Amino acid sequence: MTANQPEELRRIYNARFNKNLAYRQRVWSVLVRDYFQQHVPLSATVLDLGCGYGKFINNIRCGSKLAMDLNPDALRFLAKDVRFLQQDCSTRWQCAGQSLDVIFTSNFFEHLPGKGALKLTLDEAFRCLKAGGKLLAMGPNIRFLAGEYWDFWDHHLALSDRSLAEGLENCGFTIVENHDRFLPYTMANQREHPLFMLSLYLKLRLAWKIFGRQFLIIAVKN
Repeated sequence: MTANQPEELRRIYNARFNKNLAYRQRVWSVLVRDYFQQHVPLSATVLDLGCGYGKFINNIRCGSKLAMDLNPDALRFLAKDVRFLQQDCSTRWQCAGQSLDVIFTSNFFEHLPGKGALKLTLDEAFRCLKAGGKLLAMGPNIRFLAGEYWDFWDHHLALSDRSLAEGLENCGFTIVENHDRFLPYTMANQREHPLFMLSLYLKLRLAWKIFGRQFLIIAVKN
């Protein structure tokens, strides 16, 4: 149940991201080091859902790494220690039940064709996580974006922090953190800011409330 086919995804992301790919990778090295690593044990088995070009999974320190994406180009960018799962996330995952400690996803759920596909995806996430496992989900918050949310051809599903939190709870998850404003909206076609500013931003939560237009939800499988 996909909105875009693999070759279309290849074309879209090559056009959108290749010109500042190196900068995006540096940004994510800071995001992982200064924020996300605290949520991932060094022994954890981690899946990057909708991994894109591996910006999260290549930087995170953990015991075992998996990455899922429908775009065949993703494999070219993944580190050698990452197992790549090229598949539709709304079908049964190529993971055993209760085999994952952490699932991370960033700017991905809005690309799904509808809430039916999202529900199937969340059900698979719940099946594959161990008891006590975490789902970390980041994405654009339509409550703070209005028309800008639709400026990308492959955005199909409108989500806010509230609607996703309710969907997660409906699938059996418990919400432990819900930040309605976390990061600014997008790095596509934006100027390259010095990375020390990002490190400072992550420490100053008041700045999140001013500039943040993406949510961050952390949910747990009990």
